[in-house]
Amino acid sequence: MAEVTLDLRGVPKAEAYAELKQHVLAVLEGIDDDITGMASMSCLLHHAFGHLWTGFYRVVTPGRLLRVGPYQGTLGCLEIQFGKGVCGTSAAKAESLVVADVHAFPGHITCDGRSASEIVVPVFGRNRELIAVLDIDSEHKGTFDDVDRRELEDLMRWFQK
Repeated sequence: MAEVTLDLRGVPKAEAYAELKQHVLAVLEGIDDDITGMASMSCLLHHAFGHLWTGFYRVVTPGRLLRVGPYQGTLGCLEIQFGKGVCGTSAAKAESLVVADVHAFPGHITCDGRSASEIVVPVFGRNRELIAVLDIDSEHKGTFDDVDRRELEDLMRWFQK
């Protein structure tokens, strides 16, 4: 499976996520390392959908600080405080955020000026503690919707095994 790079652009979202999930589970079969999971998922999601930036911000100080983890795309912000920007707000609230227009989001942190929309999904570990947030940026407004939120939340349950 590792030699296959999925390109799911143009495939209906529900179908694309179903195929992606099968691929992710096959690639990560037998793996229980969170960083390996984050790196693999970043790669697979990024290439499958052609996003601008796809990656994780890991909790390094619970309730206070996120630090960039495995990702695909241009250089990301290195640290984000809880409650700041979309990622920090998602981490502080422990809930997913779908932002159709990042420029309309109060306090948005611009890591790449081309970013126009964003989805951030909290990642909970085996003990149900927040370990990271998944951050995906698009250079197009309105890219993400409830289907993305639901499917990405489901995919992030891998970290709870």
